[in-house]
Amino acid sequence: MKTDQLTHNTGAKGTIKDSAKGTIKDSAKGTTKGSAKGEHQNRETFGAIDLGTNNCRLLVAEPYQGAFKVVDAFSRIVRLGEGLERHGRLSDEAMERTLGALRICASKMSRRKVLKARNVATEACRRAANCDDFLKRIRSETGLTLEIITTQEEASLALAGCAPLLRPGFEYGLVFDIGGGSTEILWVETPQGGAGARLIDSLSLPIGVVNLSEIHGGDNISKIEFDTITGVIQAAIAGFGARNAISEAIARGAVQMLGSSGTVTTLAGIHMGLPAYDRMRVDGGYLEFDEINAVRDHLMALDPKGRAKEPCIGETRADLVVAGCAILEAICLSWPVGRLRVADRGLREGILCGLMGLDGDRPAGLTRGA
Repeated sequence: MKTDQLTHNTGAKGTIKDSAKGTIKDSAKGTTKGSAKGEHQNRETFGAIDLGTNNCRLLVAEPYQGAFKVVDAFSRIVRLGEGLERHGRLSDEAMERTLGALRICASKMSRRKVLKARNVATEACRRAANCDDFLKRIRSETGLTLEIITTQEEASLALAGCAPLLRPGFEYGLVFDIGGGSTEILWVETPQGGAGARLIDSLSLPIGVVNLSEIHGGDNISKIEFDTITGVIQAAIAGFGARNAISEAIARGAVQMLGSSGTVTTLAGIHMGLPAYDRMRVDGGYLEFDEINAVRDHLMALDPKGRAKEPCIGETRADLVVAGCAILEAICLSWPVGRLRVADRGLREGILCGLMGLDGDRPAGLTRGA
C-alpha cells in the first residue's frame, strides 16, 4: 500500500497552539546538548531507549517536582526494518547503522551516570528471524541490554507517556502512534483527562511507514493508489471501531484524539511553516482535520526532491511521509473527531515514568525536551 502526502501552505500559521506548558523545565535543548556537570551531577538519572523499525531514540532524565525533566537526548533514523518485509531478517547494513546509534546512546548514559535504564525494541525485532543474535551482538559491542516488548506493553507505555496531553471533559480518548513497522491504536477512558486514564482496548496493525513505503514505493504513490491504501487500512481497523462503539461516542462529542508519531509532528511543523522542526512549538498543539488535508495536498503536489527540501522532512524521511499520510488518512476518515492533538512524546516517556515510579493513577507531567 502506498501513501499520500498531506498538503498545505507551508507558510500558514494558525491553529497549532502550544498549550502543554510548563510542568517541567527543559534542560536539553536540541537532541544532543547538555552537560553532566553542575546542578545535575549529584542527582539520580534514568535512561530509556526506544529502538523502533525506523528510529533509535534515547532520553536521559532526572526526577523533578513530582515528574521529570530531560537532561540529555538522542534520536537517529537507522531504518532497522529496511528489507524486513521482503526477507524476514535484519540486514547487515541496517544492523551496522543501529549499532552506531546505540554506541552513542551507551556513551551518553555512561557520561550522565545513569542509575537505572530500560531499553526496549519493538516491531522490527519482534518480527526478524535473526533478532536474538542481533540483541546478543548489541550487548557484546555496546554493553546495552535490550528487551523486545509485546504490542500490549508498547501500548501501555505509549499511553503512560502521552497521557498528560489528554484533557478532561471527554469520556474517551483515541490515541494512535504511526510507527515504522506497526501502528498502535488505543481506546482510552479519560473522564479526568490524563489523570487516571485507563486503557480499554488496543489494536496493533503490522503496517508502518517503512514497510508500507517499501511495498508500494514511497516516492511514487499516485492519488489513486493512495486512496486504495487508505481503504485497505480503514477495513483493517473497522472491527476495532465497531467493538468499542467509537463512532457512536464521536457522534455525542465524547471523544478526543491524540496522535503520537513522526507523521503527525511533521505535518504540524509544515502547517506552522517552521524553518526547522521545533519540538517545543509542536508538542501539545492541535491540527484541525482540514489543515491535515491541506498539508497532505501540498505534499502530494511535490516530487520527491521537493518533499526532501521541506525543512520538517529532509532527505532521510522524504520517502516515508506519504505512507504515514495514508495511515493517518484512514484513521481520520474512520473516526472523524475533527481535530487531533499533536504529541511529540510516547514510549520513552512512559518508560521513564515507570522507572521513577510516576506511572500510578496520575501520570506525570512531562518535559517537552528533545
